[in-house]
This record gives sequence, structure tokens and C-alpha cells, in this order.
Amino acid sequence: MSDIEDKHGQRIEVGDTVYTKIRGGKHEGEVEKIVRTAEEAQNVQEMSVKNPPKVLFHDQKGKLVAHNPGTLEKLS
Repeated sequence: MSDIEDKHGQRIEVGDTVYTKIRGGKHEGEVEKIVRTAEEAQNVQEMSVKNPPKVLFHDQKGKLVAHNPGTLEKLS
């Protein structure tokens, strides 16, 4: 299984807090799931996940979001 890394090369795991800037705002939250393959993407019930890998988390407004790992920053 390959490691999933943020845009600074830090490894992202379930439970980490991540964020990304988007459209003048930001999405920030705790990683709930990492979808690595197309097979895993088909098993995600909450939303349609395309082009894995994706990191799924609920943002600060409670919305479930999926982002490419390379667009995220891991917070310490």
C-alpha cells in the first residue's frame, strides 16, 4: 500500500487534521477515510468519489468533502 502524502510530503493518515484553501475560503477537518483505489471508491456510500486517491473528511461546516492528497496541508 503506497503512502498518501500532503503537498509538503508529510504522510496523511486517518485521524490527522488537514486543510486546503478553496475558492477564497478553506476546508479543514479530521481525515475519516482515505480512498486509494477505484474499487474502494465504489464502496463509498456517502458521496461519489472519482479519480482516486482521495482524502475524505467533514469540513468545519459539517459537509463531507473529498480532496486530492497533494492539495492538502497536514496540521500539527
